[in-house]
Amino acid sequence: MDGNFLSGAGQPVRLRVSRCDPARIRRSRRCFLSLSQNPHAQLSLLHGMRTGINAHDPEPKGRRTAMPELLSPAGNPEKLKAALLFGADAVYLAGQSFGMRSQAGNFTIPELYDAVELAHSMGRKVYLTLNTMPRTNEYPALHRFLDELRGCRLDAVIVADLGVLATVKEMLPDMEIHISTQASIISPAAARAYAALGARRLVLARELQFSEIRAIRDALPREVELEAFIHGSMCVSYSGRCLLANMMNGRDGNRGTCSQPCRWHYTLYEEKRPDFPIPIEQTDLGTFIMSSRDMCMIGHIPELMESGIDSFKIEGRMKSAYYTAVVTNTYRMAMDAYTRDPAGYRFDPAWMNELESVSHREYATGFYLDDPMKQPQLVQGGHYIQEKAYFGTAVAYDTPEALAELEAIRARGVAPVTPSGRLYRFVEKNRVRAADRAEILSPGQTGKPFFVGELYDTTGCIRASIPHPEMVFWARVPHRVRVGDIMRIGRS
Repeated sequence: MDGNFLSGAGQPVRLRVSRCDPARIRRSRRCFLSLSQNPHAQLSLLHGMRTGINAHDPEPKGRRTAMPELLSPAGNPEKLKAALLFGADAVYLAGQSFGMRSQAGNFTIPELYDAVELAHSMGRKVYLTLNTMPRTNEYPALHRFLDELRGCRLDAVIVADLGVLATVKEMLPDMEIHISTQASIISPAAARAYAALGARRLVLARELQFSEIRAIRDALPREVELEAFIHGSMCVSYSGRCLLANMMNGRDGNRGTCSQPCRWHYTLYEEKRPDFPIPIEQTDLGTFIMSSRDMCMIGHIPELMESGIDSFKIEGRMKSAYYTAVVTNTYRMAMDAYTRDPAGYRFDPAWMNELESVSHREYATGFYLDDPMKQPQLVQGGHYIQEKAYFGTAVAYDTPEALAELEAIRARGVAPVTPSGRLYRFVEKNRVRAADRAEILSPGQTGKPFFVGELYDTTGCIRASIPHPEMVFWARVPHRVRVGDIMRIGRS
């Protein structure tokens, strides 16, 4: 990340340091200490919050950074927190309208303002998605929405529709504009055309090979940046250009409400024999001839880092905060490892183990290495690999409320620190039991295994399990745990 430091002459000097740098992690945790005061407000964490850290002025636009940006999804405030703590350089998110993930929860206007303030205080950026295709009668609402954002220091908006692009330029003339992957940019000619319209960044179509990306990079001026997806779900069509959901259940994939019928189970029938299914199924559940695999490029970090891509994008605003944390953390570690020593870089199999722990379909490398006409990226079965249980998130244990809880535990003769570990405070996400095999996930590290020790509720009573989501509990852990760390089920 970039940090401001004073030289001997009192002038700021900009330094590039790793996102996994211990000092960065300490600053991130200070930001989140205040966010953890009320663990029951996870879905409205950012509203009205102030971190107490000086606001960050965004870097000069168009600057070529020493390391590509890691851009993570923030489907709601909880996921925003996870992305920032676990190493994202920037996040992309949506308001309550005009984004392509209307089911993600998203952000109210006050939450957008607070999200930008939080991200800037940590030296990160926020991009707002406005990438649906509005109809004529929706433009008055778009004008009202943009008018409410005049004071919000967003770093860019992401658009796909030329009418939206023109409207943003008219109403917010200083706003940086990124062109969405919905525009399906696959050639230097298309890239130059959007750059001529004032776009400062182009989110490339997923259907490109490395050689095609390099050709686009060579055709553009340096100040026009390229962004590309490196992980997450892929679409059976050019992104968003699909009417299957419209036909099946009236939900429009171009307007943020895709129901993903391409993932459904299908069986083929002969016209005159509707009661006799033809056995072409990949599994006994049906055939999945339209269901794409998930992209995973963790095994190709050197090629990505040398490709000319300025921003590595992770898909997944609809997925869990755990997914956001794990995937962001994994790519952060890999990117930092390559930056520290490109010649000595070695792939760590533990990174792949991390990515296997989140919900996903079969992984593939997308079209970076293969021609899409030669290598269809389809799943071989309908099985969706579910993520491992996410037990809870560590929250502050030095607030007045937390100290009172700890005193209640002490009053029952329990020592907070013993040779087997220390008591730490968590908010429960899934049922956790004493003696469960577990892991602690911290920024910049892979999971650290342990067996859960004693469990206590907020009254100091020992519990065999913590059964209900959002319950605050204390657990004995043999590893150091900090605010924002994740407790998850361990490998058997």
